[in-house]
Amino acid sequence: METKIVKIVENNDEEIKKAAEFIKKGQVVAFPTETVYGLGANGLNAQAAAKIYEAKGRPSDNPLILHIDSIKMLSQITTAVPHIALEIIAAFCPGPITVIVPKRKNVPDRITGGLSTVGVRMPDNDIARKLIKLAGVPIAAPSANLSGKPSPTTANAVYEDLKGRIPLILDGGLSTFGVESTIVDCTENIPIILRPGAVTKEMLEEIFTEVRIDPALVGKDTVPKAPGMKYRHYAPKAPLILFKGNAADMLGAFTRELAKYKKMHKKVGVIASHEIVSALGHQYAYDYGQQNNLLEIAANLYNGLRFFDDKNIDLILAEGTIEDGIGLAIMNRLKKASGQTIVSV
Repeated sequence: METKIVKIVENNDEEIKKAAEFIKKGQVVAFPTETVYGLGANGLNAQAAAKIYEAKGRPSDNPLILHIDSIKMLSQITTAVPHIALEIIAAFCPGPITVIVPKRKNVPDRITGGLSTVGVRMPDNDIARKLIKLAGVPIAAPSANLSGKPSPTTANAVYEDLKGRIPLILDGGLSTFGVESTIVDCTENIPIILRPGAVTKEMLEEIFTEVRIDPALVGKDTVPKAPGMKYRHYAPKAPLILFKGNAADMLGAFTRELAKYKKMHKKVGVIASHEIVSALGHQYAYDYGQQNNLLEIAANLYNGLRFFDDKNIDLILAEGTIEDGIGLAIMNRLKKASGQTIVSV
């Protein structure tokens, strides 16, 4: 299969219309959102959804999120929108947040992993919303990468993973946030964050008296309620060690570890802040941004995790961040990328 990348320019919807026709015909299309690029198919068609799992090599019990272009489209997905979901939608949509709601019977089990609930979000990206509107159906879309690899924030990153597996990639430029949407379970009396993202716990606490974070590490035999809860994700080719702790102590920790691995004749990559990369002067380093600019770090994170894949690196050392605000999402992704291999600094 030939995979075509099409650059979307302002006020030209012809290529988006062609992509919508692919969706209507049960095919898959990669498209940009404000979080990461998604791999979309008709969310009400089980056979179309199966092509997403096939293209990604995604486990069949890992549920998909349905993307909508308007509140009106919710009626195709759920019979009852919980009040928590309505408040979140009013405050943050369109935006980088997904609400878990009860599903209609017409939403295939293939989408939900057999659950009675489904994740729904309205992306804050004009191309994505136009695609959904023109297709006329909710679009099921996980990140447009091979399962387990870092999510793509550019069309070229999608192509690296899925060339020959999908027919079309809509190129809308670099994703804004760089980490997937926040997922909130709205089926309980209190909102529960299942996956942290750009809409932070602190932001939700401005609306709700109490917000919980699901503390569970979902076990091997547990059915996940949202994407990203069960399986290892975001992993580069080389093993990754995450350094977590005081930013002021990071330089010393990286210096010691690099000296250790140099004696072992290991080729080591570093993913770290501008401050650490500049001070180290290490040959194989990726600067993900200033230590105090978490939005910049989030936007660059997945590019950093992909940066060394073609450089024959033996090991990657990654600098962690604080776990406040979007830092919680950054550390969530880094912990998964490291397989929980963490060094406390």
